[in-house]
Amino acid sequence: MEENQKTVLAEKPGRNSSEVVQPFLMGCGTKEPKITQLCLAAIQRLMSHEVVSETAAGNIINMLWQLMENSLEELKLLQTVLVLLTTNTVVHDESLSKAIVLCFRLHFTKDNITNNTAAATVRQVVTVVFERMVAEDERHRDIIEQPVLVQGNSNRRSVSTLKPCAKDAYMLFQDLCQLVNADAPYWLVGMTEMTRTFGLELLESVLNDFPQVFLQHQEFSFLLKERVCPLVIKLFSPNIKFRQGSSSSSSPAPVEKPYFPICMRLLRVVSVLIKQFYSLLVTECEIFLSLLVKFLDADKPQWLRAVAVESIHRLCVQPQLLRSFCQSYDMKQHSTKVFRDIVNALGSFIQSLFLVPPTGNPATTNQAGGSVSAPANSGMLGIGGGVTLLPAFEYRGTWIPILTITVQGSAKATYLEMLDKVEPPTIPEGYAMSVAFHCLLDLVRGITSMIEGELGEVETECQTTTEAASSPTQSSEQQELQSTSDQMDKEIDEAATENILKAELTMAALCGRLGLVTSRDAFITAICKGSLPPHYALTVLNTTTAATLSNKSYSIQGQSVMMISPSSESHQQVVAVGQPLAVQPQGTVMLTSKNIQCMRTLLNLAHCHGAVLGTSWQLVLATLQHLVWILGLKPSSGGALKPGRAVEGPSTVLTTAVMTDLPVISNILSRLFESSQYLDDVSLHHLINALCSLSLEAMDMAYGNNKEPSLFAVAKLLETGLVNMHRIEILWRPLTGHLLEVCQHPNSRMREWGAEALTSLIKAGLTFNHDPPLSQNQPLFLISFLPSFQRLQLLLLNPLKEMSSINHPDIRLKQLECVLQILQSQGDSLGPGWPLVLGVMGAIRNDQGESLIRTAFQCLQLVVTDFLPTMPCTCLQIVVDVAGSFGLHNQELNISLTSIGLLWNISDYFFQRGETIEKELNKEEAAQQKQAEEKGVVLNRPFHPAPPFDCLWLCLYAKLGELCVDPRPAVRKSAGQTLFSTIGAHGTLLQHSTWHTVIWKVLFHLLDRVRESSTTADKEKIESGGGNILIHHSRDTAEKQWAETWVLTLAGVARIFNTRRYLLQPLGDFSRAWDVLLDHIQSAALSKNNEVSLAALKSFQEILQIVSPVRDSDKPETPPAVNVPVPVLIGSISGPGLSRPFVRTDSIGERLGRCSSSEAPVVTDELEDLNLWWAAWNTWYRIGSESTKPPTTFDKLTFIPSQPFLTALIQIFPALYQHIKTGFNMDDLQKLGVILHSAVSVPISSDASPFILPSYTEAVLTSLQEAVLTALDVLQKAICVGPENMQIMYPAIFDQLLAFVEFSCKPPQYGQLETKHIANAKYNQAEWVALNYVPFAERSLEVVVDLYQKTACHKAVVNEKVLQNIIKTLRVPLSLKYSCPSESTWKLAVSSLLRVLSIGLPVARQHASSGKFDSMWPELANTFEDFLFTKSIPPDNLSIQEFQRNESIDVEVVQLISTEILPYANFIPKEFVGQIMTMLNKGSIHSQSSSFTEAEIDIRLREEFSKMCFETLLQFSFSNKVTTPQEGYISRMALSVLLKRSQDVLHRYIEDERLSGKCPLPRQQVTEIIFVLKAVSTLIDSLKKTQPENVDGSTWAQVIALYPTLVECITCSSAEVCSALKEALVPFKDFMQPPASKVQNGES
Repeated sequence: MEENQKTVLAEKPGRNSSEVVQPFLMGCGTKEPKITQLCLAAIQRLMSHEVVSETAAGNIINMLWQLMENSLEELKLLQTVLVLLTTNTVVHDESLSKAIVLCFRLHFTKDNITNNTAAATVRQVVTVVFERMVAEDERHRDIIEQPVLVQGNSNRRSVSTLKPCAKDAYMLFQDLCQLVNADAPYWLVGMTEMTRTFGLELLESVLNDFPQVFLQHQEFSFLLKERVCPLVIKLFSPNIKFRQGSSSSSSPAPVEKPYFPICMRLLRVVSVLIKQFYSLLVTECEIFLSLLVKFLDADKPQWLRAVAVESIHRLCVQPQLLRSFCQSYDMKQHSTKVFRDIVNALGSFIQSLFLVPPTGNPATTNQAGGSVSAPANSGMLGIGGGVTLLPAFEYRGTWIPILTITVQGSAKATYLEMLDKVEPPTIPEGYAMSVAFHCLLDLVRGITSMIEGELGEVETECQTTTEAASSPTQSSEQQELQSTSDQMDKEIDEAATENILKAELTMAALCGRLGLVTSRDAFITAICKGSLPPHYALTVLNTTTAATLSNKSYSIQGQSVMMISPSSESHQQVVAVGQPLAVQPQGTVMLTSKNIQCMRTLLNLAHCHGAVLGTSWQLVLATLQHLVWILGLKPSSGGALKPGRAVEGPSTVLTTAVMTDLPVISNILSRLFESSQYLDDVSLHHLINALCSLSLEAMDMAYGNNKEPSLFAVAKLLETGLVNMHRIEILWRPLTGHLLEVCQHPNSRMREWGAEALTSLIKAGLTFNHDPPLSQNQPLFLISFLPSFQRLQLLLLNPLKEMSSINHPDIRLKQLECVLQILQSQGDSLGPGWPLVLGVMGAIRNDQGESLIRTAFQCLQLVVTDFLPTMPCTCLQIVVDVAGSFGLHNQELNISLTSIGLLWNISDYFFQRGETIEKELNKEEAAQQKQAEEKGVVLNRPFHPAPPFDCLWLCLYAKLGELCVDPRPAVRKSAGQTLFSTIGAHGTLLQHSTWHTVIWKVLFHLLDRVRESSTTADKEKIESGGGNILIHHSRDTAEKQWAETWVLTLAGVARIFNTRRYLLQPLGDFSRAWDVLLDHIQSAALSKNNEVSLAALKSFQEILQIVSPVRDSDKPETPPAVNVPVPVLIGSISGPGLSRPFVRTDSIGERLGRCSSSEAPVVTDELEDLNLWWAAWNTWYRIGSESTKPPTTFDKLTFIPSQPFLTALIQIFPALYQHIKTGFNMDDLQKLGVILHSAVSVPISSDASPFILPSYTEAVLTSLQEAVLTALDVLQKAICVGPENMQIMYPAIFDQLLAFVEFSCKPPQYGQLETKHIANAKYNQAEWVALNYVPFAERSLEVVVDLYQKTACHKAVVNEKVLQNIIKTLRVPLSLKYSCPSESTWKLAVSSLLRVLSIGLPVARQHASSGKFDSMWPELANTFEDFLFTKSIPPDNLSIQEFQRNESIDVEVVQLISTEILPYANFIPKEFVGQIMTMLNKGSIHSQSSSFTEAEIDIRLREEFSKMCFETLLQFSFSNKVTTPQEGYISRMALSVLLKRSQDVLHRYIEDERLSGKCPLPRQQVTEIIFVLKAVSTLIDSLKKTQPENVDGSTWAQVIALYPTLVECITCSSAEVCSALKEALVPFKDFMQPPASKVQNGES
């Protein structure tokens, strides 16, 4: 048989396939098991080779039916049927239905295996039938069908239009419905029994697998509507009517109570219907959905609720379906709001689960029975019996675990799949809850994805879609919110929380985008509540209506903060403990990990959906502020919040878990505000407004206490501003306006952050790369007259300036630091902002503390060193003002001094950039002028008529001038030096006319103020200069310090007058200015301060050194005489660091030309000059006479001018005299003399004497004395070369000098002042020391002699008896001789006398006849007498050598008499000659005649002198030139006196010798006798030499009469006497001759 089978297969199958099959059918007919099996196998082989025809197939099926009825080979049968139907499509209609029935019949046999196999086969066969239909449709798709309209109410039998396979499918499906409904089938003839469950499963599989069949063929659609839906609704009825606990049921169905298998399958069918055929069955679906919702009711069995929830979940994961629901029901009027009902049902379902505890554990215990306190979000072991804690919900003591059921977005049901269960299963605790939870999440997901997609297309189909989209949300969000937020309260698991939060976040964002304000706020409120600790009810969050939100009637303060101790029954892990943000902090609050999670969601919401938040920003930000506060995040630079310690103690405790989260949170917070740059302008304003109102509340809370304030809002305003720099204009004013308010807050921390934020914004704004760039906004000079054009930079800098009105120093410090940084980074591009920036520096007041001033000053230094060239020139004046104002600050001396240095630097800058600055300023001025004219107002600026560049200089000078009268000496000094240096160095840049202002408004004004301050300054001693600084005694009173200033100022002005004379003189009122200057010099010179007075003279000297300008072409600094503009190159005056000479086009020459073009050329005429000099002379005279006039009373404080002052005063005269000599007359000389005399008479104070006086032994002049002599010298030289009429001044000069000579013996008196000799003065007492006038007098004497030598013959000298005066003056020292204060004096006097006489005597003889010298002779005789026979005794210590030197001086005098006087006796008065003779007589013999006083005896005998006198006497006694009898008489008289004296001496000697016996006589007497003896021998010699006729006879007689006396002396014992006697006796041999009778002619 098998071979046969093979052969058959081997042949080519032909038409006769039924014949081929026949044998096998017959084999089966035997009912022999083995044969049957073989045959069935063969038939299957044949079928698989597709050799079975339609007829054969029918036969096979009939045969199989028989076998089935005989219950043979049941599994083989099923297999065969399956092969038959799947391998080909030959089986149709009745045969097909028969085959299907066969399978059904086998399904209901008693054999379990057969049963299950049959069930599977049925399923497959049903599928095959429908697959055939699908394939058939595919084949016929290309052929265009004629659409046959099928009427909706047509008979269900009318299937004629269907193709064969379709008809089969139709019939099959129709009968399945009949069977489930327990009706007889139409097509499946022969069915004996059927179960509903199986029928429902088949229906579900067909509907699920072949939806296109029902959708494409109207016949099938009809079946669906007419048969399936009513069936389902009918079968649902017991479930609907059933109430748990009641057993009554009026359902006609065989099952009274809800039956799990059917119910569950029905739900599956419903799911499929809704999912696949919603569009066909709109009304029916509405019913189904309502049923589903009902099944969730609390009184339904637990299993029913579970499967219902699963079904709903299946729907929830299909967004398009949800959308259709809304469109079909909720959006239609008068229609059930199905979608809303679903959401509500889920919500109430979840709530009911919590309210009715399931039969699970009590809330507080877990499976392990321990208290639940293990961390919920970690895998750590619980504290209980070591079981890992499940994720769960917990609410009001109900604890429901969460089961992980499904991946989000797919509904994988558990109970809907339990097809094999007949009894309802027990549902684990929390299952239903978990599914419901997921439903909600999926709902949200679905709605979101759908609406997101549509919003994307909104541009194209605007209106409809938005409506469609908005209504589902509107209808649902309230419920959804309710259920989700409820859930959140109950949530413990992190992942679940995360999902809920995502859902809420999504909904909030959607509502926002759709403009549903109320709903949006409700969702946000839910998240906010979740973020805050339990019971931390913000009043903010209690208002869910937008209305209340908009009027801001809430407060941030946490209300009713309930304390939660960590031991309370909470399953939440506490991760942070912090302080609530309230005015009165009541303990601490705790944050759980859930709160942190919610916070992150909130951040996420704000971050991603900021644009739609609108007014809800307030909610969001308020919540974030509280959280940030509790977590202790503090703002750091840029506004980012960083974890920081709270100020108040141990309030904040953070676990490590949250510590790691903090940086993330802070980062998200920052990113949140960074993302504000993507918001549109309106949203941005919402955000800023919300932040501002938050900040205002924080400020209110921080009033009145120094608690740490909440800085969240301020920090975030800063962050928002920083990221929105590109459109800063739109938010700048509200932002900075608010921050300025914050800056004024009394709480320092708050303030500090306000300032920090404001300054950071300003800096960022300036550095931001704006478009167009800030620096290119406007040409600079337009600013000043385009105030309407508010430029961005000015906008940005304005708040910085506004900060100046805040008085808190910390704010000002921030402000200044900001300025400093702006300068460092942006200084080059500030442009129009300069006035504001400078204004900020200038606004610092003196009382604002050193550090502020120092910082502001740093800014200024930076400006001056780096930015002067980049700023508009109009700002330079502001810079000057600001620098000046720092000079006046008295907090820190160094700053004041440095600011003066800055002014100097600024002046240099002006000098170097003069031309450019001038051009720019002129342009500016022109523009302003024009504007002023248009408005009809007068342009008003300081120093107006001067050109603008000069005004800049004048402002600088004026500032320095103010500083010159600052109370601090160092500042005054520095400012003064700077002022004069700048005027000196850069003054040439000024227009000529401007000098007038400089002189009168700046310099003289300054001098007046200084003079006033100096004269009124305090004389109290300043102990020390603050700290440990010692003050030098010359500066230890305010008066002395002011003196220095006065000195400096006066010197400066004088120098300017000196160096700039050529500029000043052409100014019309130079002589007035000169007078004013002289007046200042005079008052300074007469001030009772040595320093000032001396300096005044120095200045006086300076202005007098000016020579009248020489008008040479090579002197660039003088104006040309002719009125021709000549460019002048001012090369000699160059500023520091200025290498090139600075050429000014408008040179001085040109300026002079300009200013005088209308008048005659300016030439400084001699007359004017002369007036100036005479003014100077008058000033000098006033100074001299006032200062040297002795005071009337003396006490300790009497002011006596110092030597240097007097010296300087006198030294001025020579220079001054050069200019006034032409008009200098006797009166002036008289005045001069008085001053010179007084000046020399002024004593020195003892403490100054060591510096001025030479040691007493040195013969040196003081400088004052030098000066006095120089002055006289200048005068006499001038007289010498001057005209005749000047020579009458000689005698006056002699008088003056002689007065000085007298000082050698008689120092002058200074008023009533007692002076001490220098040796007795004590340095430390205020005593006055007389000067050593000797050197001065001696020098004067030398001058007198020299002068006399030159002028002896001058008429005036002769007439005025100068010689007599000289002699008279010299007589004093000569008569004092050894009693003179200095020995040199009389010696000099002698030599001078000799020199003067050698010149003067010839002159006197010349003028003998005129009698002009008559009075001189007696004077001269007396002088000789007083000197040669002085009454003063030589000092005891005089050595022999000295004595001999002095004697030789006496001898010189006698020689003079012998050479100059006696030879000319006939021109000389007789009395005088007689006196001389008597004197010589007296000198020639030292006898102890009665005419000698006792004192004279002691004088050492001057042998040489006597000898000289004697010889002179003799010589003139016997001179053969006797012209007059008088002379002869004189010499005779002299001889007889001499001889008589000799006789007397000898007699006395002899007497004494005799009496003394052996004793030698006193040496003196011996010397005397020896001298007499020598004189006798000399006399005899002389007599012999003389012509005999000249010798009188009586003389001879007297000589010879001496002889006997001489002889008597022979006995003397002294050898000396003897030798002298011998010499005296020898000449007598000439008288020894024989007596003659007569002597004739003298010859024998």
